[in-house]
Amino acid sequence: MKFTRAAILSLFAATAFAAPGSGADRPEGYLTPGEFDVTSVLEPAPRRGDPRFDTDRKIFRATRKLEGTPRWKLATNDVDYSVPALLHDYSCAVGVNLTPDNAPRLVAVLERAGSDTSAQTNIAKNIYQRERPFTFDRGPVCQPTSELFDKKRNKMSFDYPSGHTTRGWTWALVLTAIAPDRAQQILQRGRAYGDSRFVCGAHNESAVEAGMQSASATMALVSTKPAYQADLAPARAELTTLRAANSAPPQGCEAEAALIAQRVMPALDRKAK
Repeated sequence: MKFTRAAILSLFAATAFAAPGSGADRPEGYLTPGEFDVTSVLEPAPRRGDPRFDTDRKIFRATRKLEGTPRWKLATNDVDYSVPALLHDYSCAVGVNLTPDNAPRLVAVLERAGSDTSAQTNIAKNIYQRERPFTFDRGPVCQPTSELFDKKRNKMSFDYPSGHTTRGWTWALVLTAIAPDRAQQILQRGRAYGDSRFVCGAHNESAVEAGMQSASATMALVSTKPAYQADLAPARAELTTLRAANSAPPQGCEAEAALIAQRVMPALDRKAK
């Protein structure tokens, strides 16, 4: 069933701060319902006849070659977007082991900002209604497709923009604001987190780019809010204290840095030779 743009915006005005799979316990965001509409910024999802549609299919087929490689393993790791998993994923980039117990103020601002960005991406998903890549072409997917099934629709959930990418890039932007001296490492990990979604085969590459754009556009407004700026201060102090007390970097960071420094498409070109 197709929904009108007005109906979708109305629906999400009432549930604007619920993220996929998070339940009703997600914190309220920094934006008020209806304050922003990210679909005024995003390009519409690619459709048949659009060169981007054909490029997405080529990328999906090409990245199936990565099955079994270290990059595939990283993409499989990045499927889990729970708070403990994401804190672990960004620990090397930040330079210290992060957990829900040692960084509660950091988690609070990350999750509150994430409520805003996920709400916007969900609105866009339901307006554009783009299907996932494995519904067009066959190939291995690093995540069980049952996890991507929308039980309410009794169909596969939508592709564009990528919710995982939106969440991961939101975290990257907030962490950069809190630890600007680690900006390059944090943003590089956020980029790789998004790339993991098309490496995995769960999303099209265009959906990953749209997820980053959706998060960036929404965070541009969130970052102007006094409440967000106020929440950054204790989170920054918490992380500064944590980093001062734990000077040794987490284990395995050199190997992770070397892996994510290799962009996916150039790696595929080398593999084909």
